[in-house]
Amino acid sequence: MKRPGPLFTLLAGLVLGLFLLTLNVTNGTKTESSSYQEPSPTPTTTAPSASPTPTRTPPPDAEYAGRTDDDSAAIAVSVRDGKAIAYFCDGSTKESWLKGDVKDDGTLHLTGKNGAKLDGTLQQGRRIRGTVDVSGGHQAFTADKAEKPSGLWRATATVRSAKIDAGWIVLKDGTQVGVVTRDGEPSPAPRIDPETGAVTVDGQQLTARPATP
Repeated sequence: MKRPGPLFTLLAGLVLGLFLLTLNVTNGTKTESSSYQEPSPTPTTTAPSASPTPTRTPPPDAEYAGRTDDDSAAIAVSVRDGKAIAYFCDGSTKESWLKGDVKDDGTLHLTGKNGAKLDGTLQQGRRIRGTVDVSGGHQAFTADKAEKPSGLWRATATVRSAKIDAGWIVLKDGTQVGVVTRDGEPSPAPRIDPETGAVTVDGQQLTARPATP
């Protein structure tokens, strides 16, 4: 038998070397695609939504009437649609009409002529507690919720060429406190019929009506 020649041996060694090289490269090198990982998504944080602003309800329409703490005068307040009109009266010569807004929290800041002002607070819709400043005086008052015919009444007219502006506060016990002004001159007012509002001023019959803002 012939022995393999040198050329055959050389070729066999070369094939073996190429096979081992290919095997080493295949096992020892990872492709770029196999080692790449998608980055983890950044977690998103949702900001908490702001709490809705609560809806505030305006104070209900109502009438209030009462007296000052020293019992020297009466006061009545009429509230309608977030607005108020008030009347302060001592039943003789001192009086003042005031008006303004009622805030949603029940506070009132009313103003009138000659620097008159009223500051008050609605207390659970049952009464108004506050102070009133008229003609240099400062008085505290309480006005309870009133039911007709209690409350605030007013009549305006021209009688014998005089401009009449009269106001009445009817308290829950039926007491009436009022002043009538004739061309700006105040005097005690006559009584009204609380059921109809009828009143006679200087011989002429007028009709007083509930005063509202």
